Amino acid sequence: MDLIYKIVPKDLWHEAESKGVFTGAPVDAADGFIHLSTTAQVRGTAAHHFAGQDGLLLVGVDPARLGAALRYEPSRGGALFPHLYAPLSLDAVVSVTALPLGADGLHQFDSSFP
Repeated sequence: MDLIYKIVPKDLWHEAESKGVFTGAPVDAADGFIHLSTTAQVRGTAAHHFAGQDGLLLVGVDPARLGAALRYEPSRGGALFPHLYAPLSLDAVVSVTALPLGADGLHQFDSSFP
């Protein structure tokens, strides 16, 4: 199973856990969909959109559980990025791991990350 990912501040994710659904970050609300990334894209997303930010989580999502609300659309450099046009049900979430900053200022992905 190829997962897709959402990078989320811890406090925003804990709020979603208490509600049972993730409705998105402010940028998602502004754009009208929840921004997600493939495995190949998520490191670039972290570097481009979350540079220097600590206190983040990497949320792994099973795209098969999202249905027709998930669309792959052109974004950065014309690459197709997954966009979710609905709230993210926590039933679709298969992993949540810390995404800390390393001494070099770059996000440190868990050693089990592909």
